[in-house]
Amino acid sequence: MLGEQFIRSFASLALSPDPDLAVAALMIARIEYPNLDAGPYIDRLDRLGDEAARRVASASRLPLDAPQFVDPLTLARVTALSDYLFLEERFVGNQRQYEDPRNSYLNEVLDRRTGIPISLALVYMEVGRRAGLRMEGINFPGHFLVRCPAPRRTLDDGGDLIIDAFHGGALLSEDACRELLERHVGEDDSHNVRHFAQATKSQILVRMLLNLKRTYVKMFSFPQARDVTELLLAVNPSAIGELRDRGLLAYHMNDFYQALRDLQAYLDLAPPTGAADKEEYAQIWEHVRTLKRRVASLN
Repeated sequence: MLGEQFIRSFASLALSPDPDLAVAALMIARIEYPNLDAGPYIDRLDRLGDEAARRVASASRLPLDAPQFVDPLTLARVTALSDYLFLEERFVGNQRQYEDPRNSYLNEVLDRRTGIPISLALVYMEVGRRAGLRMEGINFPGHFLVRCPAPRRTLDDGGDLIIDAFHGGALLSEDACRELLERHVGEDDSHNVRHFAQATKSQILVRMLLNLKRTYVKMFSFPQARDVTELLLAVNPSAIGELRDRGLLAYHMNDFYQALRDLQAYLDLAPPTGAADKEEYAQIWEHVRTLKRRVASLN
């Protein structure tokens, strides 16, 4: 299990205004690699950033399929960054083994040059930031994206660039983004502007953790999944769904005292409001009754 000091340090870093994502992401990797030395990976990002800065500073070439009405300088710089990372350094989306937990660990993504949308986006943003580009994450449903803000010279300008790091830095049009949204949230909600809002540092890290938790639960790797919930609760102590999940994971691991504490606290904090809530409440209550009997038998 992760130590309390480590968990507090992670939460402090995740909630800090410092834009650096890499250190916190490498802390997440300690779930799987407890002795990981983050230094060499930070150094590698710095080297990638230094080389990217040289490419970006001299960028002038526009892609053949350059979209109309986009700031040409911003487009040339983003193209230079994408060419460097995806054509020369050969970072690529891992479509064959998407569920592999290594895709979510920054050390593995840098070593293997492969990942999922959010981990490749993190590399893209961290290298881009080091190269002097302003980068923002977009917590897009189903597929994390990157935005590079661009100046608008006229009302006809296309505005910001939306980048898909999982597909080699592809630039997405507004129509393409709407199509992606419709697949995940339906047509009625596809015009909701919140889906295009800038993701905060903590939101990005929480999404990475949620991806990992789902993967570990599918793999029945409950100790790692519980470590993930510890970090999720550290970042957002009011996430009572994570409190429930930590209790259920403890139950699976026969940690009856922890399971009872968490599930009882969950029942106290989440009274049922609808039919589905009442059904879940009843199931958790049954778990609590069973746990009370088991804990009593151990005393």
